[in-house]
Amino acid sequence: METTNLDAYGHDALPWSRAERQLQVSVAKDLTHFLTTVRADGRPHVAGIGALWIDGRFYFTSGDGTRKSRDLAERDECVIAVKLPDLDLVVEGTATRVTDKPTLDRLAKAFEAQGWPATVDEAETALTAPYSAPSAGPAPWSLYEFTPSRAFGVATAEPHGATRWDFAA
Repeated sequence: METTNLDAYGHDALPWSRAERQLQVSVAKDLTHFLTTVRADGRPHVAGIGALWIDGRFYFTSGDGTRKSRDLAERDECVIAVKLPDLDLVVEGTATRVTDKPTLDRLAKAFEAQGWPATVDEAETALTAPYSAPSAGPAPWSLYEFTPSRAFGVATAEPHGATRWDFAA
């Protein structure tokens, strides 16, 4: 990973471990992640999503008929932003639909452990549950894996700083 110090006030670059530590426990903090996709005409679309950070990736769900899913079907580049307890974080990357059963099973269990009773649907290609966010559309919900390529962090508490992290491809 390449780290670039963006701070204009003389603070040291922030370590990625600071962001990752907070991402790993962020679900318990009831944080909202914001996903930005790009429409076919180039206009951005932003939607609040529930996301889990597992093994260096975000995972989130979305109904196939939603704007975000339609955008991702056309263009996988997107951005996830989240305000962590002491760090504002914006992560650029790509989101791809997950359809392999072992990953669906693993993520259904992870979502269930966080309080959302997700299970793999009968077709074994998506997740379902008794409920989801109204903006998710009707079940089943596709599971997406977001792979980060670049992130920007601005600390909102000591030690302060601003940093860009570029992930290895």
